[in-house]
Amino acid sequence: MTSPMRKIIIRDNQAIFPFNEPARDLRVLNKPLWLQQRDVLALYATEELEVSSFNEIDSLRVETIVHRDNLFFDQAFVNEFIRRARQVGKACQVAFATDDPAIKAHALPLQRGIRREGDVYVADMWYFPHGRDPIVRPLVVDLGAHEMGYYHVPSHMSNQRGDLVYQVPVRAFCSIEHWVHTVTANVIFGVFANGARLDLESERLSKQLRLLWRGILERKQFHSCSDVVHIGRDCSIDPTAIIKGPTFIGDHVNIGPGAVIDVSIIGDNVNIMQGGQVQLSVVADRCYLPFRAALFMSTIMEDSMLAQNTCLQFCSVGRNTFIGAGTTFTDFNLVPKPIRAPQHGALQDTGMPVLGGCVGHNCFVGSGLVVYPARAIESDVVLLASAARRVIDRNVYYEDGDHFAIKNGADLHERLYPR
Repeated sequence: MTSPMRKIIIRDNQAIFPFNEPARDLRVLNKPLWLQQRDVLALYATEELEVSSFNEIDSLRVETIVHRDNLFFDQAFVNEFIRRARQVGKACQVAFATDDPAIKAHALPLQRGIRREGDVYVADMWYFPHGRDPIVRPLVVDLGAHEMGYYHVPSHMSNQRGDLVYQVPVRAFCSIEHWVHTVTANVIFGVFANGARLDLESERLSKQLRLLWRGILERKQFHSCSDVVHIGRDCSIDPTAIIKGPTFIGDHVNIGPGAVIDVSIIGDNVNIMQGGQVQLSVVADRCYLPFRAALFMSTIMEDSMLAQNTCLQFCSVGRNTFIGAGTTFTDFNLVPKPIRAPQHGALQDTGMPVLGGCVGHNCFVGSGLVVYPARAIESDVVLLASAARRVIDRNVYYEDGDHFAIKNGADLHERLYPR
């Protein structure tokens, strides 16, 4: 019987704007990132130790895996890395080929954690068969990227010949250092990757026959059968709702008439009213989407609400946040320029052909605002639409919000309802 592997976590205290907290505390696939990491590694390691830097790792001679706590990786990636590292039998560091499509397109922009060393990219995850070793070899892991799109657009609106496509991995890994990476991890490397894996599995005759048989038994299309759509306990789902997998729906969820759920994750105690649409998105626990609210390739953290007729595309929303009816997050540059966002004191290319905005934690955003692509609203902000400010064309910081005016009701009334 082999001894259990030890896990050492390197803390990363960089606060991610606009959430203003480290990546480990942000939700990815409806779990705090630290919990998602723990669950993925639970098959291999139960003993856990946290350190502030790589140099603090001791020299205990036991099988050890080390990773930084701002990394997102899935089960398929960890299984592949550890399997191959054990075959090598020597100290290894996660590495990627310089031409890996998923790394180049989606993991490299706006971050420094995945960096080039020699002829490969390396990241802060290591495997040591006998404790820390000064000699480490890069172990290249192929993410197995597939070019996938979701819809066609006119060619004059895309620099990709009419298709908005993404390099979707079947093994996911990225470094979360910017709010844009919460969209990458949850959507492109999360629910979209689940869809890519299902596509690959469906190429096998045994999987096709299983889905066909399950669909016949349940009188459903195979994309809606229980093999690909998990529904939790005590859910109320209207018969007219359309649900396609791979989709995970938690416990005590209410889904109203005419709602559409497609390749998504829905947490516990979520309410999606009539006409709601959730596609390639993650809705965390206790969120509320009233009638005709819509999400596309977006993520909402726990206890948040979108008002009616609100549509978010390629957006990230923090916890305990409200977004008012009719507020529009634009996601496409009318002028043919790359979409850029601030990072490390400068505007940098996001690498995204279309990108919405981000709202932090505990925000209250009023109705009727228009938010330009890649703009962010900092946590704890109250933001109201007015004649002076209806278009958000830059980041909104705490000092810019309307919560200061709310403390003086008379001033706020004059501002909103001038004579």
